[in-house]
Amino acid sequence: MRSPIRTRAARVLVALGLVLTAVLPVARLATASNHLILKTGTDQDLQVLNPFSSILVVDFEIFTLNYDLLLNFGQDLEPAPGFADSWSASDDGLTWTFHIRDGMKWSDGTPATSADALYTYQLVIDATAKSDASEDGYYLGAGYLEGYLTNAGIKSVSAPDASTLVVETEFANTLLLNAYVPILPRHIWESHTLDEIGSAEGSTPFLNEPPVVGTGPYQATEWQPGDHITFTRNPNYWGKQGAADQVVVQTFQAMDTAVQALKSGEIDYVRGIQPDQFTALQGDPNIQVVEGISNGFSEIAFNTYNRGPIEGGGASTTALQDPKFRDALAWAIDQQKLVDVTLGGFGEPGTTIVPPFHTRWHSPPDNPRSFDIAEANRRLDAAGYPRDASGNRLDKEGKVITLRVTWPDSEAEHATDAQFIKEWWSELGVGVDAFVTEEGKLLDDLLPPEGGGLANFDIELWGWVGDPDPTSLLNVLRGEEIGSFSDSFYDNPRYDELFLLQRAESDEATRFAQIKEMQNLTYDEAPYIILYYDAELHAYRTDRFGGWTNQPSDGGTPLFGYGSIGYTHLTDLSAVPAPTQEPGATAGPSAAPGGPDGGSTGSDSTPLILGIAALVVVIAGGLLVMRRRSATAASEEE
Repeated sequence: MRSPIRTRAARVLVALGLVLTAVLPVARLATASNHLILKTGTDQDLQVLNPFSSILVVDFEIFTLNYDLLLNFGQDLEPAPGFADSWSASDDGLTWTFHIRDGMKWSDGTPATSADALYTYQLVIDATAKSDASEDGYYLGAGYLEGYLTNAGIKSVSAPDASTLVVETEFANTLLLNAYVPILPRHIWESHTLDEIGSAEGSTPFLNEPPVVGTGPYQATEWQPGDHITFTRNPNYWGKQGAADQVVVQTFQAMDTAVQALKSGEIDYVRGIQPDQFTALQGDPNIQVVEGISNGFSEIAFNTYNRGPIEGGGASTTALQDPKFRDALAWAIDQQKLVDVTLGGFGEPGTTIVPPFHTRWHSPPDNPRSFDIAEANRRLDAAGYPRDASGNRLDKEGKVITLRVTWPDSEAEHATDAQFIKEWWSELGVGVDAFVTEEGKLLDDLLPPEGGGLANFDIELWGWVGDPDPTSLLNVLRGEEIGSFSDSFYDNPRYDELFLLQRAESDEATRFAQIKEMQNLTYDEAPYIILYYDAELHAYRTDRFGGWTNQPSDGGTPLFGYGSIGYTHLTDLSAVPAPTQEPGATAGPSAAPGGPDGGSTGSDSTPLILGIAALVVVIAGGLLVMRRRSATAASEEE
């Protein structure tokens, strides 16, 4: 996921406790007030606090700490209580009724009611209407969140009373239950115009700077862009609360630095470590590594823009618009080699845009390619791309083809991919100019004229992360998304038709056939070459926090998943007794270091050992170690 928003204003610390957080080393510390701090690390630089401008994985992680979705995600990605605590559908599936939990408050103490959910959903409806009426298109921020509601066919929304939200849809579907749209506080947001909310530029953009007001378990209270963001426990949170009183998400310029910080105990959790680092950490007695299955992919994205020349930008050759040219290049990509070398074996070769994570919807291509340089050369010859006297491939205008291949500085592993691609394609007579681009600049370079940019690239190496339903990944290649989601500018009317059909299809077999056809279309025409489904490599310390809960339970990761559930299950290992499990709650699997495969299964015996030791001390007349934070009532598990 990615974001074009980088405009940031200077921020100030809001309290003495936050000053201490900012000046102390990057570490989980027990301060004088006995606050327990969870510190996580990522190499993604948080771009924005306005959810409508969110695209990066870290952006989504941040706003689901601040806010509730109408329905959250449970441990196994099932719909779970969020801003609404119950829901039902009409017999025809066109009307959804959500009960907003009684007595809920925003973090500033203001009552949270259906009026806030109505405001949020109506904001999306209004933005969509403005987009439909605009010749140039209109997007609310990055244009990402609206799709969760428009693809669910939302038609109207109403709030007959403070506890009820009613949503009418154009067609029967369950996509509304997976809508990744945070419910916002009307009393904070309603004073801002649609344009102020939708843009980080201009005279009065609404940047949603700290302290953020939300109903999520933690609220952003201080932000130093490019360095870290600090969250403080929401005293009005309605649900189960985890052990951490504060959460700090730290940005690292290099993953080596993040891993060293984990090993030294300066941070507790790292997302996105490299394969060699992952392997090296497996023997550390205080660190658990987690290999999560991929709900996304890394791809070669071709600039296929064909709506006319772009002065000062565009692709370097029209060959990229030709599916036969792209298909030929795909025959000269050894995905298994990239998995073995770039990923260190932590992943699997890519095929279609719906990863195997979606067991009900993934379909291998009907006409799969293999790694075959001779076949790639044959196809280029047959497609009309000859060589000159020096062996260089020429496009149909007679120009030597040298493709600009770039990737963001936050995805260092693509440098290895680029080396192989350059080598393989040189055997086809296709030149490669490979270089890294600063993430923010690349986001700008990818925008076509419809998005206010120049589409100034040939090939981009990056990736996408999906949702529990494949619709968001399928949406990326719609022609309608050129100028917003689309980074290849693929435009196929049949694909677009199938997209609309599958999202409104209630029969699973029929929907699978439609999604299968979409996967085959994009595989054969190759606006993307899916390089691999790279595993999510995370690691965390086991000597400080317990209760690490993988999401999903089979093959998931504790944090940077879907919603805030992982944070709410954490326990303080120095505390005795451990936080009481609430009635009806399901304890997530805790990973034990030294498991047979270094994976994320098994149970963490540390809390049990500590509990037994404490019990012995108590029996002997010793002092009972008390928890380092005040007890917090939890009315309901998320």
